Amino acid sequence: MSGLSGTSVIFDLDGTLVDSEPNYYEAGRQVLAAHGVPGFTWADHERYVGISTLETVTLWQREYGLRVSVDELLAAKNRRYLELARTSTRVYPEMRKFVELLATEGVPMAVASGSSPEAITAILAGTGLDAHLRTVVSADEVEHGKPAPDVFLEAARRLGVAPADCVVVEDAAPGAAAAHAAGMRCIAIPYVTAQADAPEFATAGLLLRGGQREFTARAAYDWLRD
Repeated sequence: MSGLSGTSVIFDLDGTLVDSEPNYYEAGRQVLAAHGVPGFTWADHERYVGISTLETVTLWQREYGLRVSVDELLAAKNRRYLELARTSTRVYPEMRKFVELLATEGVPMAVASGSSPEAITAILAGTGLDAHLRTVVSADEVEHGKPAPDVFLEAARRLGVAPADCVVVEDAAPGAAAAHAAGMRCIAIPYVTAQADAPEFATAGLLLRGGQREFTARAAYDWLRD
């Protein structure tokens, strides 16, 4: 495997493999507006990038004083998000190239995401990434979401590999912190580039401060190989 023997790669999904954050923002904006919270902005949304949908709506309930259960909020946001995700999720072109390059080398790969299992499945199927990414872990399936390491450790377990042999690809500070807590190396590609100086990103083995515009499949592959 051209220098990659013994290496496994675990991808975050939203903001890393695909540009799904606009869909999450729109779903969240619609749900909050329906519960009497108008004017939810993109800047407001950025505060929740990198944490699970369950944690996000739990915070909403408290911060906005919503008189609706967390379960109802979660169901409403997931429902609206899935409607958008099935028809309008864009894969980052260089990320698709990276996945395909790793697949040709036989590198074990997984997705570990804060999204629901239904959302992950819909996006991977809709984008064709499911052809190469068949091992999937949702934060809904583990006790704690990011920045806890649970999703990454479970992905390693399902791949049958040691955490120390895994490299995580992440766009958010909580995900970088989770990778570090799991004892895994990390390629960090900040979705919100203004957050590139967050201390969590300092633990990454490779930090691309410019985000996706700086990422190339070949450079990431060469870093893994070296």
